[in-house]
Amino acid sequence: MATAEGARARARIEVTAAIKDEARRQLAAEGAARLSLRAVARELGMVSSALYRYFPSRDDLLTALIIDAYDSLGESAEAAHAKSAGAAPARRWVAVCEAVREWALTHPHEYALIYGSPVPGYSAPETTVPAAARVGLLLIGIVREAHRGRGLAVAKLPAELEPEARRMAADLAPDLPPGAVAALVAAWAQLYGLVGFELFGQFHKVVEDRPEFFRHAADRLAHGVGLVFPRAEAD
Repeated sequence: MATAEGARARARIEVTAAIKDEARRQLAAEGAARLSLRAVARELGMVSSALYRYFPSRDDLLTALIIDAYDSLGESAEAAHAKSAGAAPARRWVAVCEAVREWALTHPHEYALIYGSPVPGYSAPETTVPAAARVGLLLIGIVREAHRGRGLAVAKLPAELEPEARRMAADLAPDLPPGAVAALVAAWAQLYGLVGFELFGQFHKVVEDRPEFFRHAADRLAHGVGLVFPRAEAD
């Protein structure tokens, strides 16, 4: 009995993986808005009713693909962070940002799924949040470590922004200065804006040496959140 159950579990894992692989091919060819369970089933030689046992709706399949994409991105960022262990926080920040860019360039359609235009009629459920938060939590952790060590060089906030910065700090990182949290939120948006501009063609005939431009921009984001580079690097 245990052997039969194990075989069924393995078969389910294999079929689920095949469904998601075919769905990713459809994303690349047609875009997320045109993803169709019937088309996926047809390409796999399955009847639609069989596929529905794995993913009851298109939204369920989209959610699985979104979580996979966020997790893949998070794993890449975490691997870059681990590889840069021992470096100054600002260096680790840049390493994580560069890993985000490299992942996006390698997985453009999955990046578009999670950071491109919203899919009409789809609303991501709360189950996507833990995977979506991985990169953000990693960046917060780098800033937190710097704050606990040598401290942060955070610019003073305008008085009118202080209430909102305190609110964000209470929600996201109560142990960090509100100014640092406000800068983190801005840096998070700018990071994905930089990646999106490159990936979706807005840098065409504008930025030629894109790796170096991105590295410089990531440096500036690090400074913006209060991370200070070692003096030798800054010089």
